[in-house]
Amino acid sequence: MTVNLLATVDLGSNSFRLLIGKINSDGTIVPLDQIKETVRLASGLDAKNNLTKESQLFALEVLTRFSERLSNFKKSQVRVVGTSTLRVANNSAEFITIANKALGFPIEVISGKEEARLIYIGAMHSLAYTTEKRLVIDIGGGSTEFIIGEGYEPQIMESVTMGCVSYTGRYFTDGQLTEANFNNAIYAARSKIQSMEHLFAEHDWRLAIGTSGTAKTLYDMCVENGLSTQISYDGMLQLKKKLIRAKSIKNIAIAGIKDDRRAVIAGGLSIMLAIFEELGIQEMTIADGSLREGVMYDLMGRKSDSDLREVTVVDLKKRYGLDIVQGERVANLAVYMQSQLIRPEKTNHENRKLLIWACELYEIGLTISHNDYHKHGAYILQNSDLAGFSKPEQTIIAELVKAHRGSVSKIFLKLRKMYRDKIKTTVVFALISFRLSVILNRGRKDFNFIEVLKVDNVTKSGFSLLMSKEWLTNNPLTLFSLNEEIAQWLPFGYTVKLVGVKDDN
Repeated sequence: MTVNLLATVDLGSNSFRLLIGKINSDGTIVPLDQIKETVRLASGLDAKNNLTKESQLFALEVLTRFSERLSNFKKSQVRVVGTSTLRVANNSAEFITIANKALGFPIEVISGKEEARLIYIGAMHSLAYTTEKRLVIDIGGGSTEFIIGEGYEPQIMESVTMGCVSYTGRYFTDGQLTEANFNNAIYAARSKIQSMEHLFAEHDWRLAIGTSGTAKTLYDMCVENGLSTQISYDGMLQLKKKLIRAKSIKNIAIAGIKDDRRAVIAGGLSIMLAIFEELGIQEMTIADGSLREGVMYDLMGRKSDSDLREVTVVDLKKRYGLDIVQGERVANLAVYMQSQLIRPEKTNHENRKLLIWACELYEIGLTISHNDYHKHGAYILQNSDLAGFSKPEQTIIAELVKAHRGSVSKIFLKLRKMYRDKIKTTVVFALISFRLSVILNRGRKDFNFIEVLKVDNVTKSGFSLLMSKEWLTNNPLTLFSLNEEIAQWLPFGYTVKLVGVKDDN
């Protein structure tokens, strides 16, 4: 076993998860293997808060399987944590004694606040580093953690005994999805949140972040049903209506929900709606990192203030053998044109970063096939573990790569779905800049386009592209491609006028 590997096991109330990661020289951790098994330990508590024999046996079977994967690890490389259900079970100590033997590593039952601290560390290491205050929320199977922090430092940490498994079992009797059941669950959750609401009102957090299974499922459901591009309050209200129309958990058939989440989504949705209502949240983004990643970084004892997203992009370039110089050519020209199309005060620097990274990675799909390589590239970027990138950021980069060539009509259909028919001009101009840059750099030659290209007469519906008449004459294939591209945008109300101008000399 190499010394640069670490492993963590999260014994959650809904799932048991094993994560194995490799420590890079820059202090980041790359996931190598992840195993998840749905255990629903919280459902195994009887009326006296004891874990039943049946639930214990199933949990031990899972831990025995995990032990095989961990057989070559040293104790210093592994940390195992138990959460809400193991905190409240009266016979927890008895179970842990047996579980330690089955797994081969000691199990540490952590407090709610320690769980919150580790969740925050995991979430922050999966997002771009910032000192901006963030609120992180993790709805687990038996508890929900609330954390406010700056950078990698959590400041306020609270754990509340409400989770997707426990609330689904308690408020949705026999799996019945009714308005009354949802209201009861939401009111119960709101009453618990009210007791600590003042702690969060006193801190000026700027961004709400969800993590773990419930948040990720709600995000997928909102996006795949065209309700919003994030977890939104309005989107969740629509999901609630869809669930009520299903009448029963067994009848749920909604895009974005996996089989293992169907049985507990009602409780998770109720808790998240309550959080949004009590804390005045309208939208929430999500982070890939959570408890197990936080445990791993805590085990490693390192942290980095650099932008992890940049490290990830560099790694992708190396891994897929991309033409780095070509990616930079496309990125530089796209940003140059975008800077002329969008006024500085309207420029979103984070979005500009995403455009740059999409340009640098636009040929990643060539590793699969030249045919439809833009689609292959989008698939790779959408479905890879991209450390530092939030899910919405990952989606934006994937969609930009997919849209850098091909039919504009298909692109507009996607944009309308993503932005609910409220497509911003800045988005369109960024995309046009990207597509034009790819066309102009098709020759893969170093060339200073600033000398022959200028943007003028910018309006909300288009602009003039001034180019050297001599250059256009000497590059007839590029001229043909530019005219084809311009013609594609006209039916959608965007006019790009290509104007050949004489050189100054």
